[in-house]
Amino acid sequence: MNRRVVITGVGLVTPLGIGVEPSWEGLCAGKSGVSEITRFDTSDYDTKIAGEVKGFNAEEFLPRKEAKRNQLFIAYAIAAARMALEDSGLKITGANASKCGVITGCGLGGLEMLERTAQIVDKKGPKRVSPFFIPMLIGNMAAGMISIHLGAKGPNSSVATACAAGAHAVGDACTAILRGAAECMVTGGVESVITRTCIAGFGAMKALSTRNDEPAKASRPFDRDRDGFVVGEGAGMLMLESLDHALERGATIYGEMVGYGMSGDGHHMTQPSPDGDGAARCMQAALDSAGLTREKIDYINAHGTSTPLNDKFETRAVKTVFGDHASKLAMSSTKSMTGHLLGGAGGIETVFTALAVKNDIAPPTINLDNPDDECDLDYVPHTARKMTINYAMTNSFGFGGTNASLIVKKYTD
Repeated sequence: MNRRVVITGVGLVTPLGIGVEPSWEGLCAGKSGVSEITRFDTSDYDTKIAGEVKGFNAEEFLPRKEAKRNQLFIAYAIAAARMALEDSGLKITGANASKCGVITGCGLGGLEMLERTAQIVDKKGPKRVSPFFIPMLIGNMAAGMISIHLGAKGPNSSVATACAAGAHAVGDACTAILRGAAECMVTGGVESVITRTCIAGFGAMKALSTRNDEPAKASRPFDRDRDGFVVGEGAGMLMLESLDHALERGATIYGEMVGYGMSGDGHHMTQPSPDGDGAARCMQAALDSAGLTREKIDYINAHGTSTPLNDKFETRAVKTVFGDHASKLAMSSTKSMTGHLLGGAGGIETVFTALAVKNDIAPPTINLDNPDDECDLDYVPHTARKMTINYAMTNSFGFGGTNASLIVKKYTD
């Protein structure tokens, strides 16, 4: 357990762009990736906006037949994983394949495939169902297909803890390396469910923003006029390695993974605990696992969904854990620009947190025009901030009261 885990590669597919550079540049520029939904007719829907990935061509990352067959969530995951592997400079060969694994997080999997197949069964009968229906539906196929395409034969798993899935996947991948089950892990989160039933379902819960006339301003975490979250899609993947393995091959290091916390609210199916107890215990567990005092954290990438309850209760939790230091650290929600990627959120937000640490830049919270009276911390409003970031935390909290917090440290020899 004296091993150290470092980040040596990252990959992104987000509403802000395809690739790390356009996504990070868009984030730092305060650009919104939210626009009108183009996937289906939204005439009968209260919510008509989402964070769609624009211009993605699966054939750039997959053979043509597979590109046509695979669901978007699988294609996004493979694309981001290929980016992370290439960025790391690691070569997976027969000699090291068994020590290179994959763990991904995904909340809803191939929901579009489920919708389409249900219609086929109703209209044409069961004999017209594609044999690829089940493989393209199940969420763990993202990890499975990454493994197949990259040749990674080490630990392979998938996490389905709703909106905490991506962060749990990264934490579990760190654990696999720490216990010696792997030397390197491709990990992160993915989601692509901008579909009729998803938007209808979250809409029925009154969880979504209906600011359809101003899509770019719809996701507004911590603002008093927030009216719900915006569904986003995409993938964020990281290459994690044991420090010794990375140093031996001369890898470039983005940062070091030093803390992982988990907790359960035990409170409600969808609402976070009002006092922020579950989130607070999760953040404290991450600090404890890293052996850090609260004053060490410089920046928090908040869960920050833009829903009335989450933003208020997460703020309370941060105050509980960090005390007087809560007002001194910077905290922002990148969901203000990407929307909420659900099971994929923890993946892209861990990448964003690593880039924040590496570049000493705290991304902004855009659309924070009128801060909620109960949300009174430093949320880096409107404009990215150049600042020293030695330690950063990222939070992901999911339905069912499942929570994850990760801590990234600036790498020092």
